Amino acid sequence: MRPDPRSAAAALLPLVGGPANVVSVAHCVTRLRLVLADRSRVREAELRALPGVLGVVEDGASYQVVLGPGVVGRVTAAFEGLLAAADDGGTGGAGGTGGAGAGGAGAGGGTAEVLARRGAELKARQKRRAATPLKTALRRVAGIFVPLIPALIGCGIIAGVGGLLTNLGLLPGLTPALAALAAAFMALIAVFVGYNTAKEFGGTPVLGGAVASVVVYPGVAKVTVFGSALAPGQGGVLGALAAALLGTYVEKWCRARLPGTADVLLTPTLTVLVPGLATLYVLMYPAGEIAAATGTAATWLLATTGAFAGLLLGGLFLPLVMLGLHQALIPLHTTLIEQQGHTVLLPLLAMAGAGQVGAAAAVYVRMRHDTTLRATIRSALPAGLLGVGEPLIYGVSLPLGRPFLTACVGGAAGGAFVGFFAMLGTEVGSTAIGPSGWALFPLLAGDAGLAVTAGVYGGGLLTGYAVGFAATYLFGGLLGTGAVGAVCDSEEHEPRPANRPGPRPASSR
Repeated sequence: MRPDPRSAAAALLPLVGGPANVVSVAHCVTRLRLVLADRSRVREAELRALPGVLGVVEDGASYQVVLGPGVVGRVTAAFEGLLAAADDGGTGGAGGTGGAGAGGAGAGGGTAEVLARRGAELKARQKRRAATPLKTALRRVAGIFVPLIPALIGCGIIAGVGGLLTNLGLLPGLTPALAALAAAFMALIAVFVGYNTAKEFGGTPVLGGAVASVVVYPGVAKVTVFGSALAPGQGGVLGALAAALLGTYVEKWCRARLPGTADVLLTPTLTVLVPGLATLYVLMYPAGEIAAATGTAATWLLATTGAFAGLLLGGLFLPLVMLGLHQALIPLHTTLIEQQGHTVLLPLLAMAGAGQVGAAAAVYVRMRHDTTLRATIRSALPAGLLGVGEPLIYGVSLPLGRPFLTACVGGAAGGAFVGFFAMLGTEVGSTAIGPSGWALFPLLAGDAGLAVTAGVYGGGLLTGYAVGFAATYLFGGLLGTGAVGAVCDSEEHEPRPANRPGPRPASSR
């Protein structure tokens, strides 16, 4: 049973260092994203042990608590309410209660505790490697597009419902309204991208939106560049991002040089004027060509090498997530949705989660005597089926090592299945980004009808489950090294955790 949002927030707050340690709060589809003053004040073992917490992820500037879709929004609202009500100096800093949680997590001393510690070590190591210019840039890209995901999901589902009603010939008076609701956000998405870009890079958000709005303004059709008139929306989100980024640099340059009165009048004017002209006469045309090439390349790739492309995308997505490089795909997804109405990449990438579910199920079967590990998997599997993969990645497959590799094999098989049907002309796409697993079904779109599209996607998921399970069950004991990695070596013997000296308990089989 899900905990009350206020109770969950009240339990979380002292474990992240109390109100005084929280700099800012935000959330995405599944995660409570916190910027903390001092991460050493986080009591992570107790945090992971809280009911409803599916995992913890450290990603650059933010500390992320995975709570799952639907839950995270309510808990975030309650969390912000507690912060607003807290006195200066906070309650529940580094001290306080919660020791029972840590003791409870460690009391069993089972494999799950070893995996949790190993997962924390892997994340800490990855964090040290993540401070590169490329990954910082990718995190900023995610900061621009992740806030748009709820609107993409909502509009995508409305578009799917409208399309279904149209195909069935039902409610003809309502379908135009649904189409308008679904399309309105996409028609203005460039404005939101510009707003978020300026916000992410330290500019004035509304000025970023103002500069980017020229991309979608119908009047640009009267502007001629390279001998031809521009088209409203040409360049799409890529053009909007570039325009707002340029605007942010112009704004910062002006604010650093203009005196107070001139700053008030001239900075906003120049921030809109200079980048706006540059967008019209320099950025929109090449950005439009890049966006068009992106759609053409994706269509060609699946039509000609679908099975191989699906195998690579499905097999490599988990490592991309682990390295944080998956954020580079967000603008591609958004560009394809804006251009074609759906992204053909997301269903292929979703197969990685299917492979991981299959791998976790195999570990669950093989380790039937390890009740602690099995409890961890039971709590994480429902989220994994709905596409929330972090609990399984950081709590099971990645710390074990071997199941992470065999999960990639399952993802590759599922991706190859979906890609193979794309080669046959059955394209599977998603009208929004964010959901995955079974949660993606309401957002599916394709050129062969909803039933066929859903059948191919479902077949890919089942393939990923089956191959991930079989690869882990049969070969999980042949890969990797280390005491923790021994968990899949035997059905009959539970391994002794590396941090517990002494002989194996007498109860071992």
